[in-house]
This record gives sequence, C-alpha cells and structure tokens, in this order.
Amino acid sequence: MRELNTTKKKRWVSLYVENRIGVLARISGMMSGKSYNIDSITVGVTEDPTISRMTIGLSSDDATFEQIKKQLNRCVEVIKLNDITDAPTHMKEILFVKIHECSEFEKGEIFRIAQVFGAKAIDYGINSVLLECVATEGRNNDLIDLLNRKFDQVEIVRGGIVAIESISMTDR
Repeated sequence: MRELNTTKKKRWVSLYVENRIGVLARISGMMSGKSYNIDSITVGVTEDPTISRMTIGLSSDDATFEQIKKQLNRCVEVIKLNDITDAPTHMKEILFVKIHECSEFEKGEIFRIAQVFGAKAIDYGINSVLLECVATEGRNNDLIDLLNRKFDQVEIVRGGIVAIESISMTDR
C-alpha cells in the first residue's frame, strides 16, 4: 500500500456533469456537507448542450483528495472526473478591479500597472477606473497586491478559474 502525503496542496478536478437544474447545488452541497472547502468553482455548458464542465479548485492532503474524488464519482450526475492537479493545463481566471477616488496622476499609474500586467481599462469615470484581467491566479494575486498597496479604495471581483488540458505534453 502506498503512503499518502498529509501536506495540504492546491488540487484541481475537471468534471463532466449532466447539464440539469440543481447539479451545481448537489455537487457543492456534497462538498460542504463533508466539510470540504472549495477555493474555486466554475461551470459552463460544453459543445454538447446536455453536458456541463466544472472546474473545481481546493486545498487538501492526499487522503482527503482521494476521498473527495470517490464522493464525486458516486454522484449520479457526474459523467467523468479528471484529476488535473499535476496535468499540463492552461488555467485562467477573470478578474475585475475597480479603483475608486483616484486622481488624474493616480489614473496614469493605474494605466501603467495595467499595461505591465496585461490588464485592460474597460471603464473610466471622473475619479475611478475599472480594469479587466484574464490571467493566472498567481498573476492576478500579484496585480491585486500591488493595487491594494498603492490605492485606498480597491474593489475586487474574481470569476473563478477555468482550465483545460494542454494539447502538447509540456505546459507552456
């Protein structure tokens, strides 16, 4: 029998599920009922309108993660489960950041920061700027940290991570 790691680490599963009312509630309810904390969950319809794909991110040790996968596989709505934790994947998260009460000088700084991070200014007002960034979770965290250090009124909306396995065998 192999020994399981008791160190918590970030884990990812991709689920193909029936595209029906209540499936998301049942999956998330099962997770919370077992006291598993979801860090990120996204769901969207696939090329087949009867099937949705969920990407779930969580932190757990090996034994707990194995139990989570077993519980998810028992759900009748789950068609297929892929553990993509260590698979070469492309992962992105959408992030909106609204900076309130900023001066003209501060707006210039916001635009420079946005350019470096690959964010776009998608809305603009007399004393506020709205940025959109589609990047990795880590890159978005870095952008948020910098904006929070430089500006007083920062509003953040994160959309959750979507992931797809790489076509090639190596991550890009």
